[in-house]
Amino acid sequence: MDLLPAIDLKNGACVRLKQGDMAQSTVFNADPAAQASAFEMQGAKYLHIVDLDGAFAGSPVNTAAVESICSSVKMKIELGGGIRSLATIEKWLNCGVARVILGTAALKNPAFVKDACRLFPDKIAVGIDAKNGFVAVEGWAETSSVTDVELAKRFEDCGVCAIVHTDVSRDGVMKGANLPATAKLARQISTPVIVSGGISSLQDLRDCAKLNVPNITGVITGRALYENAFTVAEALSVLKGEEP
Repeated sequence: MDLLPAIDLKNGACVRLKQGDMAQSTVFNADPAAQASAFEMQGAKYLHIVDLDGAFAGSPVNTAAVESICSSVKMKIELGGGIRSLATIEKWLNCGVARVILGTAALKNPAFVKDACRLFPDKIAVGIDAKNGFVAVEGWAETSSVTDVELAKRFEDCGVCAIVHTDVSRDGVMKGANLPATAKLARQISTPVIVSGGISSLQDLRDCAKLNVPNITGVITGRALYENAFTVAEALSVLKGEEP
């Protein structure tokens, strides 16, 4: 199972939100590229980036910060937030992003996701952010009437390379991930699924590793790393089953 340290960008800085609330943000590093380099030096092979301002604006905002990260590390980067056009996808892929994550667009414009998968094979992931099992969009400011499982099933056969599943209520509050909900979703689809939101301890990571759901392939964590609940090296050992 892969580890994806998270960098959430707001006003050019690396922040964490509580439950997706832009008013409840904590700045952890004013230099996102330095933070990305630190994660890489600690052994991370993947990086999860969200342009928070972009998610609310509907178009990229923290472009300079993302470009700086891309030029500073060799990690495989996935990026979400405000990606609503094919031109934006192409721009980020040309910048060095390995894959983009489509969130609001997946619910509101599924044809766009399918076009993107056709034009950029193996480069398109779908971010499904759920509140009580229903999909939240527009930077989590709106909750839809569509369930997370229902949305995931819509993209089973169009070439989506991963589903990033986040329980908004758990995100940034250090109370553990909603693993039963993610496992329930993963068991109903064949697309690889990444756990996100709420990872707070090595025990949470052990629980992820023990899920025994073959298509859960990765886990995203942010605040726990920033608050030194565990290190990247410790997390990698747990997820690889190499703990002493």
